Amino acid sequence: MENHGGRRDQAERDAITVEIGYALFSAAFAAAVLFGAIVGPAYAFDMSDGTRGALVGVGATVAVVVFFARVVSVLMRFRRGPQPSQPGRTNPDS
Repeated sequence: MENHGGRRDQAERDAITVEIGYALFSAAFAAAVLFGAIVGPAYAFDMSDGTRGALVGVGATVAVVVFFARVVSVLMRFRRGPQPSQPGRTNPDS
């Protein structure tokens, strides 16, 4: 993504598309797992309707927050570009 201010070539557009897809898929997966972990016990065990409703509300809130946090973190990491090589480690290209 060295082409600042200019048109992006096809490879850059493809990389952005793949990264957006990865961000959305991984965020949806993480949100679903956390929602299930929070709400699952409400249906696995005999709980009152009030407790079940509270767990569903908390689970939905946590799922939404995790979804957006994951999308933002993945896309911001992609925007920064690749990590520089660390001193003292073997570079596979050398």
